[in-house]
Amino acid sequence: MGASMSMLKGTNVPVPAAAVRVELGWRSAPGVPDVDASALLLVAGKVRSDADFVFYNQPTHGSGAVRYDGKTPGGDTVTDVLTVDLARVEPAVETVVVAASADGGNFGQVPGLYVRVLDAANGAEIARFESQDASVETAFVLGELYRRQGAWKFRAVGQGYSSGLEGLARDFGISVDEPQQPAPAPPPAVVRAPAPVQAPPPPPAPSAAPPAAPVRLTKITLTKEAPTVSLSKQGGTTGTMRVNLNWEVRKQFKGWGAKLGRAVAMHGDLDLDLCALYELTDGRKGVVQALGNAFGALNQPPFIHLDGDDRTGAVSTGENLTVSLDHKDQIRRVLIFVAVYEGARSFADLHATVTLTPQHGAPIDFSLDECTVPSTVAALALITNEGGDLTVRREARYLVPERGVSPQRTIDYAYGWGMNWTPGRK
Repeated sequence: MGASMSMLKGTNVPVPAAAVRVELGWRSAPGVPDVDASALLLVAGKVRSDADFVFYNQPTHGSGAVRYDGKTPGGDTVTDVLTVDLARVEPAVETVVVAASADGGNFGQVPGLYVRVLDAANGAEIARFESQDASVETAFVLGELYRRQGAWKFRAVGQGYSSGLEGLARDFGISVDEPQQPAPAPPPAVVRAPAPVQAPPPPPAPSAAPPAAPVRLTKITLTKEAPTVSLSKQGGTTGTMRVNLNWEVRKQFKGWGAKLGRAVAMHGDLDLDLCALYELTDGRKGVVQALGNAFGALNQPPFIHLDGDDRTGAVSTGENLTVSLDHKDQIRRVLIFVAVYEGARSFADLHATVTLTPQHGAPIDFSLDECTVPSTVAALALITNEGGDLTVRREARYLVPERGVSPQRTIDYAYGWGMNWTPGRK
């Protein structure tokens, strides 16, 4: 694809596509903050409710029109993606704002930040805007998709906020839950002569009733330096936890064409399997995997279920499995791992992100490092029951099976699971 000119701030272009993929990108390097894309659906400049905010904690709009698809690391560039099905945006919604927030720093520390709008059907670039002048801002409105006389356009905005995602969200009418904020200290008492008795002040006028649960903006990124997190400390103690593996093949394989990027076609050529070894508190052990149709179950042992490929939408959202937190007392440990079959000799060709999303609580994500060994199996995360609390540990460990040894047996040996394996087929 030829490089298209970057738009100037304030300019707009028509968007002729029925659905678009909105891609935020930047160059990653040590010390560069993580960036998260989000979208706000506006009526008369404000959201109608907190449900009109689409981001990592609320990845799909109720209308199905806007979806947060998440990150794809690739070499020295990271992209975070939103999908907007313009044909399904409700008639009342006039504008879909495309925003970004920086986690652990400001946008002055984020090199090469851009937003681009692609036709979801064929990948053609419709618009591109490069943000040049960021400094202390921790949130940005990069652009907006808006309706004009029945047709959609994209405007380059480039407006920064130094108050982060909270400030940006509040500006558009979202109520934000901030459980971590301590209550402000009461003002110092001032001693005065007794005043004449007055009628008590009227109670403050009620503001618009807040929704039952304000939006939680927290999330946790696990790193080599800080690899573990307690689920109960994040509020993730009941319901389910979804584990998602998303990946991209960066190296061009012969015959794939230059524009495939992260197209669904790749999933046909590349067979990645998300799997889990489990051990229950009653001593039972086993594996959840597509091989041998061992998909597991949520409400009976092993309390883990593999969903397989999710092929909804223009871009596949990777592989998913679900863990029941309602039965966490019966789980001793779970090792989430991934095996590669056809399509790649090893993980050296892949860039993958793992996201664990508890139903109640902050999502936990991390990316896998560059693979430098001929590995066909990688341990992703180890979940252990420690006194009734589940702890998630980032493993991101590539293993190289010995000749004739299966990926599953290789993982078993590395983590001392002690199971008996027989050859299986998909």
